[in-house]
Amino acid sequence: MGNSQIWRPFTQHEGMPELAKVERGEGAHLYTQDGRDILDAISSWWVNLHGHSHPRIAAAIAEQASKLEHVIFAGFTHDPAEQLTEKLLKIAPKGLEHVFFSDNGSTAVEISLKMAVGYWANKGQPNKFKLVAMDNGYHGDTCGAMSVSAPGAFTDMFKAMTFPVERIPFPKAGEEAQTVEAYKKLLERDADSLAAIILEPLVLGAGGMKMYPPWVLKELYDLSKKHDVLFILDEVMTGFGRTGTMFACEQANISPDIMALAKGITGGFLPLATTLTTDDVFMGFYNEDRSKAFYHGHSYTGNPIGCAAAVANLEIFEQEDVMGRIKAISDHHAVRLKSFHNRSEVEDVRQTGVIAAMTLTGEGGYLDEAGQKLKEFYIENNVLLRPLGNVVYILPPYCMSLEELDKVYDVIEASLDILS
Repeated sequence: MGNSQIWRPFTQHEGMPELAKVERGEGAHLYTQDGRDILDAISSWWVNLHGHSHPRIAAAIAEQASKLEHVIFAGFTHDPAEQLTEKLLKIAPKGLEHVFFSDNGSTAVEISLKMAVGYWANKGQPNKFKLVAMDNGYHGDTCGAMSVSAPGAFTDMFKAMTFPVERIPFPKAGEEAQTVEAYKKLLERDADSLAAIILEPLVLGAGGMKMYPPWVLKELYDLSKKHDVLFILDEVMTGFGRTGTMFACEQANISPDIMALAKGITGGFLPLATTLTTDDVFMGFYNEDRSKAFYHGHSYTGNPIGCAAAVANLEIFEQEDVMGRIKAISDHHAVRLKSFHNRSEVEDVRQTGVIAAMTLTGEGGYLDEAGQKLKEFYIENNVLLRPLGNVVYILPPYCMSLEELDKVYDVIEASLDILS
């Protein structure tokens, strides 16, 4: 079961099964103390891009650790942060010109929200503080991030700690125009009080891997620009190639005012996050009045070792055909998903880039018992998959071979039999 004194995330410890103890990882594989070889089909919580223990990133961490492990970022700078900023802004959507460092996705989102509200306050519009989010969205577990996330298992216990948020419906297939119309009406009624809208572009992650087309994102962006509402994109999960392009918003040909990045930024090695902004947002805090500065920070902001890992991660993109690997995985998803379309156990099948998902028939929701049953089946068959309730998804590291991906699909096909 593992050390019972360790309180694990998203876990009900009563009845928790025995935990596998992982000794090492290599490529798409995790090797346990008892000799098992487990295929990682979800990039270990969506963070691992190029494979476990990638030698290039490991070497960069070791080199940096021997030179400088940490320094207060409020009064100093260092090469890894400077290099990472340069590389990020080179690949970021046009118009994003500043980088604020933090340590995880929830915090990057929290920073985004505070930037938006603070921006309008500094411009003399303190009544422009309300936020808009999408139904079924998930943005993290800090209080602000929970507030803009959809109510549910992650947030119900903490309702008293969240603030009210305006919501627009998720653009279901065939009903996308209703989402756009709902946002249009909200803006016509309340634009003067709305600071920003925050969205997961194209794919809603923990909310069930729900997917919607780029044109919807473009329509929502255009409406935001028309009504002077800041546009925030949470690319914590979708960033760094997951949707088939480096960032999901590229497919809508838009550039947000604020963009949150985390998860894959260090290739899965170390906690690091960034919030990217336009020069306009940055200048909203640039003032002789010290009280108008952006007062937010963390002890490990801009950590040199984390930045060095992120630089090495981006160098892999620069020097290897990572996007080619992404396309190969995406194309193979499309082939293998065909066999699930006519299965009675499957309600819906969908894909965006390397993210493939299927909703199984049943009551649904994150606490659906099917998810727990399937998770145990997968790990017994040496494949790491972690269903979101009755949603089974695959989000592999880019090093996964097509033969390894076939094994994942074969195990999923076998798992459906236990639901019959």
